[in-house]
Amino acid sequence: MSIIYNALSGALAAQAGLAATSQNVANIMTPGYTRQGVLLASIAPRQTGVLSAGSGVAVPALIRFSDGYKSLQMWSSASELGQRTTAQPYLTQLEQVMGDEESGINNGLDAFFGALNAASVDPTSTPLRQQIITAADALAQRFNSLTQVLSNQRQAIVQQRNTTITQINGLSKDIAELNKEIAATQGTGVNPSALMDARDNKIDELAGLVALQVVDQADGTRSISLRGGQPLVVGGRSATMSAVTNPDGSQTLQVAFASESFVLPRTGLGGELGGLEDYETKTLMPMIESIGDMAEQLADAVNTQLAAGFAPDGTPGVPLFVYDSTTATGTLRVTPGIQGSQLAFSSSATAGGNSDNLLALIGVRSSPITLPGLGSVTLSDASTQLVAKLGMDSQQNQAAMDTATTVRNQAEESWKSTSGVNQDEEAINLMQYQQMYQANMKVIAVANELFDNTLAMLG
Repeated sequence: MSIIYNALSGALAAQAGLAATSQNVANIMTPGYTRQGVLLASIAPRQTGVLSAGSGVAVPALIRFSDGYKSLQMWSSASELGQRTTAQPYLTQLEQVMGDEESGINNGLDAFFGALNAASVDPTSTPLRQQIITAADALAQRFNSLTQVLSNQRQAIVQQRNTTITQINGLSKDIAELNKEIAATQGTGVNPSALMDARDNKIDELAGLVALQVVDQADGTRSISLRGGQPLVVGGRSATMSAVTNPDGSQTLQVAFASESFVLPRTGLGGELGGLEDYETKTLMPMIESIGDMAEQLADAVNTQLAAGFAPDGTPGVPLFVYDSTTATGTLRVTPGIQGSQLAFSSSATAGGNSDNLLALIGVRSSPITLPGLGSVTLSDASTQLVAKLGMDSQQNQAAMDTATTVRNQAEESWKSTSGVNQDEEAINLMQYQQMYQANMKVIAVANELFDNTLAMLG
């Protein structure tokens, strides 16, 4: 009978192994699936007074081939990739707009100062004076078009941030619910591997949105917090993240958990959320400020120089530009109703054909202006340096994104080497467990034959 018991336990163990192998093969194409195996343990002989080699084999547990370190590496790489990937479309769009010949500020400045140079040949020419008004209006439109693009990007960032926060809250809630199910399943003897896979996939998705710290708990749950320590998931409870819009248009991020509320920093968030924050604070807002300052200082310099001259009829110069700083990004426009005959090119009220003030006006292009991040630069170089700085930022982010993509791919491959299903390995396991099952059934057949022979002898 001990032979039959041993063989039966072996057959049952082989069935468990075949079941685990079949589950692995069935999920070979399932994203995020963690392969499983059986843990075999020899059963000690019973205390019967009869010499026995043992009491067979048992399957005390199923093995889930998961490496916590490799999972953390994969989630960390997801955060870095999410951060770089989110910022790149905004950088590329702004780089193309500012560098475009049709919409760039440089060509607008060239056309405006080119019209001033053309008028220096004949300062009294009405068509040449009117061409200056036209070129000034076109330059103002280029500034306003660029500020509109910047404003649209800021609005898009607000919308994308709100969407990202909604996703973070949804995933945090899902992970908390899975924590509950896993903790409840642990004590029932039911295999929770599928629930753990679902939770890991949710965590990986969440890591792409914001950088995480993940800690395993004794009851099988996982606690998740932000990089700064603010909690997102603790056991079966999840936090709620929100964005509060400030009067200046910026947003303050908060996390509410239980009765506590945490204000998040604007840097170091990681993931898509961190990418949006970094782009807005380090690139977009300084660019909005620089373009606004450039337009305002251009208007002030031109208007100041015109105020020092006289029109052909001897009247003092009037402003050519009006800069409205009350709007969100600032608006530049030509003085409504101004005519070419009002442009003060002469340095003398009695010498209408004098062009001394016009020459000084042309020299404004080489005058210094002060921009955030660049310091003191000439008006003619300001736009070029802004485009160059933007291009450098875009190139650096692209290089970082390429590196993050490589790191992410390597992390996935490293995870698959431990947790992924290998078709060849499962084929070998399938044959081994089949042979194990057949061998144990053969042992049972032999034991039955011996038992029958024994009964026949006793009869």
